[in-house]
Amino acid sequence: MASELMRKDVSVFSGIGKEEFLGVIYPERKPAILRGVDIGPCSAKWTPDYLAEQGGDREVKIHVSPTPKMDFITKNYAYRSLPFAELVRRCSRNSQDDYFFDKDELYYLRSLGEDPRKGIADIKTQFPALAADLTIPEFFTHEQFFSSVLRVGSANLQLWTHYDVMDNVLIQIRGHKRVILFSPQDANYLYLTGDKSAISDLDNPDYEKFPDFRFATPYHCRLQPGDILFIPALWFHNVVSLDFSVAVNVFWRHLDASCYDNKDTYGNKDPLAASKALQIIQRAIKSLEELPEEYRDFYGRRLVREIEKKTYLPGNNR
Repeated sequence: MASELMRKDVSVFSGIGKEEFLGVIYPERKPAILRGVDIGPCSAKWTPDYLAEQGGDREVKIHVSPTPKMDFITKNYAYRSLPFAELVRRCSRNSQDDYFFDKDELYYLRSLGEDPRKGIADIKTQFPALAADLTIPEFFTHEQFFSSVLRVGSANLQLWTHYDVMDNVLIQIRGHKRVILFSPQDANYLYLTGDKSAISDLDNPDYEKFPDFRFATPYHCRLQPGDILFIPALWFHNVVSLDFSVAVNVFWRHLDASCYDNKDTYGNKDPLAASKALQIIQRAIKSLEELPEEYRDFYGRRLVREIEKKTYLPGNNR
């Protein structure tokens, strides 16, 4: 893609402990791969057979996709349920004898809480036998912990580009992933619908439909088993499982707890102040619609300029 001319590689750090992470990496607010950190015996133990045995027949809600590129906006997938052991067996195969739609369908699990509508995902609660094999690096305090999400996916499956409002680490336990990330300052180039980008194909983007995407700068990395990817809040990321993949995503509240919506089950609702500001902007736009075209244009530009002056970081007026 054209923007690959501007692509950057995510930095890799080896043997990083809590002190180095918090003192050197964390303040930069950029993605980083942490390699060689102790995550316990899970990387060696979590074979498909072991996962199926330890996870058992617990029913899990999954995404089933007939295409490798899942798109949250067009909803080109379906929600179904399977026993966890059966999900693992299907994800680890390239073709299915038993299936929902066709033999080449792909599967994705994002683990949920006990009550999917209200419960927070925590591998220690939903999958305690597997959690015993995992050591989560203590980069944050116990009070900051929000969720630990078990993710299981078929080979070649791509998750849509989106951002999270909390800092998190993606612990890659089995398989490899390609991850492409974009800075929060690239938000205007990603054609957002809520927290998700409308650009579903990053390898062959439609520049006629998404011309401003040319100005975005992708950060690339490839995760191997045992790697930990630090994803700062608001950084967009697009993830492709290159083979059968198992990972655990750990989120923590890095802002004061009062900033977050206490009814946020998945950790993806905008902070309360941001949500309120977006609602005000929508009302302002609706108000401007009462004016003739040239007036809407004029006052719309003034509104944008005021936002830029009051909120943009120095040097980030892209």
